[in-house]
Amino acid sequence: MSWGSGPPRPRRAGRFGADDDDDGGFEQLARGRSSGADSADGSSDDIGETYTRTSELRARRRTSSGTRSASRSTSARDDSAEEGWAEKGATENGATEDGKAAATQAAGPQTRSGPSLKARAVGFLSRRDYARKEIASKLKPHADSEDELNKVLDDLEREGWLSTERFAQSLVHRRAERQGAARIVQELRSKGVAEDQVSELRENLRATEYERARAVWEKRFGERPADRSAYAKQARFLAGRGFASDVIRRILGGSDDDE
Repeated sequence: MSWGSGPPRPRRAGRFGADDDDDGGFEQLARGRSSGADSADGSSDDIGETYTRTSELRARRRTSSGTRSASRSTSARDDSAEEGWAEKGATENGATEDGKAAATQAAGPQTRSGPSLKARAVGFLSRRDYARKEIASKLKPHADSEDELNKVLDDLEREGWLSTERFAQSLVHRRAERQGAARIVQELRSKGVAEDQVSELRENLRATEYERARAVWEKRFGERPADRSAYAKQARFLAGRGFASDVIRRILGGSDDDE
């Protein structure tokens, strides 16, 4: 005879008398070896089929679900613990930085690195002359105090490195060929040159104002203005260079011999 032939087997009732598909019945899982109960009965109709109670399946599902939930809870606790350690570490680092800052303040001002204040000043003065006020403004960001700055400047003047009078004469020499007395005097005052020295230098410049202004005018124009527009243009140019108005009128409207 062939396997699987014969009349169909009636459905078994569940634990509480319900069908297999109801609660308390049996549920077919997979084809394979027969269940232990059927093998004991010696029945060959259900060979190859295995049945498991539905309640057992539900218990397995609940166990599997509980395991996953526990795994997620453990992972969440681990994440929370890591965040807590990170926050603790950040707090400790902040406290450490605050402690270092407090220790630095308690230790007092730090020593500046780089060249000394006097070395910086000598570096500036070796390239050109400076007025005392001018070089003080350059050195002030590098000085620890006003007293230190003044002491360095006094030493430089005593040693001949710094001389405001020499600076003023040098500036006049550089500017005189291109600028008038008014503009040069204005720059001298802005650099902190003493007023008595400014007055002396101004008188010297005024004595040569006409010759210097005429040399500048000839280099730029060379011809007297033909109309009012040209006159105004040349007059504005000379006035912008700082030449006096009476000198400008002599150049643009009078003879070379006018005094």
